Amino acid sequence: MFEKSVELFIAFRYLKSGKKTFFSLLTNLIAIGGTTLGVTALIITLAVMSGFQTDIRDKILGIQPQIVITKADGYYIDDIKKIEDKVRENKSIIGISPFIYRQGIIRNIESGATTGVLIKAVDFKKEDEMLGIRKTIEESDIDFKGELGARDIVIGNELAKHILAYAGSEVLLTFPANFASVPKMYKFKVAAVIHSGMYDYDSSLGFMDIKAAQELFAMGASISGISAQTESFDKAVSVAAQIQEDLGHTYLSRAWIELNKNLFSALKLEKIMMFLILGLIILVAAFNIISNLLLLSAQKSKEIGIMSAIGFSKFSIAKIFFYEGLIVGFAGSVLGIIFGVSISLILKYSNLIKLPQGVYYIERLPVAIIPSDIFMVGLCAFVITIMAGIYPAYQVSKFDPLKAMREE
Repeated sequence: MFEKSVELFIAFRYLKSGKKTFFSLLTNLIAIGGTTLGVTALIITLAVMSGFQTDIRDKILGIQPQIVITKADGYYIDDIKKIEDKVRENKSIIGISPFIYRQGIIRNIESGATTGVLIKAVDFKKEDEMLGIRKTIEESDIDFKGELGARDIVIGNELAKHILAYAGSEVLLTFPANFASVPKMYKFKVAAVIHSGMYDYDSSLGFMDIKAAQELFAMGASISGISAQTESFDKAVSVAAQIQEDLGHTYLSRAWIELNKNLFSALKLEKIMMFLILGLIILVAAFNIISNLLLLSAQKSKEIGIMSAIGFSKFSIAKIFFYEGLIVGFAGSVLGIIFGVSISLILKYSNLIKLPQGVYYIERLPVAIIPSDIFMVGLCAFVITIMAGIYPAYQVSKFDPLKAMREE
């Protein structure tokens, strides 16, 4: 224990400056600064990217159910009661809601503006209990009380802008007929305009009452699928797999992350690539540590010879230089974590960086500080700097003490 204290004491002494060792101090500070900069940049970048990922996930789950169950062949579901009972057997399911999807064309009767629309017919009360759709309502008609009438429709704000509609506007919905040559057209009133924050949904999705849809499309009691909600979005994948097993191959049970697989795969890949790219800054700092320790060992060659003469083993002398690299790496990692977390918190709770809503649909930079990310960055930086101290320590262990003492 005493020997280790001496080695650490000498390592700290070598880090201090004197008139002849100022250059060594400067290179040590550069190495610490490089590690600090790398760790800081990594933590801030990962916090921002995690923030975007979390924000996108929350927006998706605010308009899309956690689990969607449909027929594997794409046809309607007729045995609704049987499927609902089967889904409810899973204890993790806290809510279900049937739905119907239908493509159509929407036209503002007043302005004549027209565009495509994806209609999702639902029991609005059940859908709202699952997703909290009413929280996303920007404006609503005076008659809208949270339930859709037979000729009411709820549309996204981007879709409303495109056809110049607003809450209370009358629109014409056109759907292709199955066998007739003339499409079916129906007049609806815009009951509410929602803003989910996801452009794909806000620009193309509309909600109508499921019973009205079954009547309009002559579907009887059939539906397109069933939405299901779990206790936590983290359980959605495993619960969807269990439901798939229970229902068999004639049905498809897919979790929200599977339905948005391309998006989240791209975000995950981008996060990994940024980690690797910014990690190069820490590698550069590690090379600074290596070159600094090699330079120090050359400068201290005579002292190394003296330490050998008074009884220090080669291993003990090597540990002095290894400890020095360890101190530099630890200091840089700790400072980087402190600066990274501090700056991330400032960005999270301030409006220093404002984003154009037309591009990102959010006003401030989203930041999510994930402890596991911080731990991983700090651990990787510390391991890299430890590795950087091994080679100089090994080189010092090979010094010839007699030759070192002769050198001026």
